[in-house]
Amino acid sequence: MTAAPDHLALPARRRRHARLISTLTTLIGGCADAAGDVYGPIAAAPPEQSGVPVSLEKSLQLSLSAPLLLDQAVQQDAARWPSAVLHEQATARRTFAARCALASAEQALHGTEQDQRSTPGTVPPPTVPQSAALDLAELGEAVLTHWAADREEAVALVERAVAGGEYTAHEILDEATDVAVLAGVLALHDMRGQTDPSAAAECCLLAARHYALAISLASADLDDIR
Repeated sequence: MTAAPDHLALPARRRRHARLISTLTTLIGGCADAAGDVYGPIAAAPPEQSGVPVSLEKSLQLSLSAPLLLDQAVQQDAARWPSAVLHEQATARRTFAARCALASAEQALHGTEQDQRSTPGTVPPPTVPQSAALDLAELGEAVLTHWAADREEAVALVERAVAGGEYTAHEILDEATDVAVLAGVLALHDMRGQTDPSAAAECCLLAARHYALAISLASADLDDIR
C-alpha cells in the first residue's frame, strides 16, 4: 500500500537527477572504452614493436557528443519533475534575495562599491547580484574539492553554509554537481588538442573521474550520509 504523497514532498536526489546520473554512467563507460582503444593495442603489441597504431575515434566522438547528451539529460529530468523544479526555482529566488541582502550590507559597511568606483584604473567591484551568484559558485567549487578528499568535511561545509538561510543544501550540491560535470566536459575538450594518444587517453580517464564525482554529488542527500 502506497501512502498519499505530501504536496511538499520532494523526490530523492538520485531520482530527481536520474537521467543525468544515467547519462554520466554511460559517459564513464564511453571514456573507459575510448582509453582502451589506446592502451589495449599497446598492451597487445610485442614488446619490441614501436609505433603501435591506436584509434582516437571514440575519444573524439565522445568529446563532441557529451555536452549535448548532458544538456538533454538535465532537460529530461526537469520535464519528469515539474513540481520539484517549481519548488527549486522558488527556493532559489528566496536564497538569492538573502545573499543579495547580505552582499548589499557588506558593501555598505565597507564602502567597497563607492571607493572603487571613485578610483580610476581599478577593476569595478561585482554588483550585488553578481556577488550573490559568485558566492554560490565558489561554495559549489569548495564543496566539490572537499567531496573528493573528505566527504565529512564537505557535509560540514554545506551545513555551515545553510545555517544562515542564504543557501539550501540541495542548491549547493546541485552547484557542485554542475562544476564536476563541467570539469568532465572540459577534460574531453582538452583531449582534442592532444597530439600524444596516451595523453588523450588520460584526458578521457580524467573526465571519467569528474563524472564519477558528479554522480556521487547528484545522488547525495545529506540525511543519507550523516
